[in-house]
Amino acid sequence: MITADMTLSRNAVDFIDDGRIEDLLAGARPDRQAVRDIIAKSLAKQALSVEETAALVKADQPELVEEIFEAARQLKRTVYGNRIVLFAPLYVGSYCNNACVYCSFKRSNPDAMRKTLTDDELVDQVKALENMGHKRLILVFGEHPWYAPQFLTDCVRKVYEVRVGRGDIRRVNINAAPLDHEGFRIVREAAIGTFQIFQETYNHRAYAAWHPPMTRKHGYLWRLDAMCRAMESGQDDVGIGALFGLADWRFEVLGLVTHSLHLQEKYGCGPHTVSFPRLKPAAGVKVASKHLVNDHDFKRIIAILRLAVPYTGLICTARENPRIRREAMDLGVSQIDAGTRIELGGYTASGDAQQLEKEQFAISDTRPLDDVVLELIRTGHVPSWCTSCYRLGRTGEHFMEFAIPGFIKRFCTPNALTTLMEYLVDYATPQTRREGLQLIGRESRKMEESPIKKQLADRLEKIRTTDQRDLYF
Repeated sequence: MITADMTLSRNAVDFIDDGRIEDLLAGARPDRQAVRDIIAKSLAKQALSVEETAALVKADQPELVEEIFEAARQLKRTVYGNRIVLFAPLYVGSYCNNACVYCSFKRSNPDAMRKTLTDDELVDQVKALENMGHKRLILVFGEHPWYAPQFLTDCVRKVYEVRVGRGDIRRVNINAAPLDHEGFRIVREAAIGTFQIFQETYNHRAYAAWHPPMTRKHGYLWRLDAMCRAMESGQDDVGIGALFGLADWRFEVLGLVTHSLHLQEKYGCGPHTVSFPRLKPAAGVKVASKHLVNDHDFKRIIAILRLAVPYTGLICTARENPRIRREAMDLGVSQIDAGTRIELGGYTASGDAQQLEKEQFAISDTRPLDDVVLELIRTGHVPSWCTSCYRLGRTGEHFMEFAIPGFIKRFCTPNALTTLMEYLVDYATPQTRREGLQLIGRESRKMEESPIKKQLADRLEKIRTTDQRDLYF
């Protein structure tokens, strides 16, 4: 239902055709050569069509699945190298007017803790995150009139103002309700990074079943059209996602790719990130779904998305356990959260146990940030807190201009290494510092001789021996 105050984008259209997607999934398996031709196109760094993605989804023979996995690993190394971007979620408010069947924040749940952080509490949470070493946050809000665009903007500005020692937050993303054009313009003025909105499920029947009437979220098109309104309002850095477990995972993959291609075709750039969380237990929620995704199919989702959208960041959150996250990073994931607490006020709470009544859902990776950083280093990944592209205007269509030819890689490794050096000097445990410095040495030696390599060596030394920070390319 679209009401009078819900203005859609110019020429808004419901671009998800359930019948077409179901027909694609019902077709015969592709032959081996067709799959290999599609893989070759992806390895040439070309985005796949919905039809080509459907072929990969239907290629479920073990030997072809392994070829898809290996191609995804290769493409990940080619486009992103061995960098993994780290961030933390910060829940600001849990009031919500929606009634999503699967969510602990739904308005009918008496077990949920309802709270909005005060300014002082928000500052305390940011200080705790900075003391861990975080530089990138995503602020998460329920869907409620209190969380209007100006409130989101004020929260973002407050976060950017917080400084503890050498700590600062350099990029603030938002996960919040869909806004109208003016709302997106207001929030954009706070210099946010990505505005993230999940469709939850792209299947119309499933969407209606999981999101009851008489709530704004029941409006499928209002939500589907949100990223178009954001683009038209100048917010060209957007993130999309689906909650896997609400409908057939194969349908959701094709929905995500359709959404990505629609944005690319209409606005010149697709989403900056794609997320694919799995349905998890939540306090006060009893959900029975026949569409829960097992670990094998979850890895297929990641590999297929990596091949379908080569230049789009893939996010795997702490909903997943450490083992799955390790495998996910090799298959195509480029961003993870770490040191995560999703309770309201969780970063200053004592103890490590989850408090489900204060959370939207259960998480499976509760390790401290330093433990995650050390594991990344030991597995040959470069932890990165880089934010240079966003602050230099390399976003949206401009980002694609840099990224598609591969030029962006020239900047990404040096910036990852400088941010890693900051973490090692300012926050790391002695063991992480020792092994991290060794990793920086190895990665620096692998770089070709160039002016940038010389500048990098100088900046790394300045960070190591002085108070200079934020020396990005």
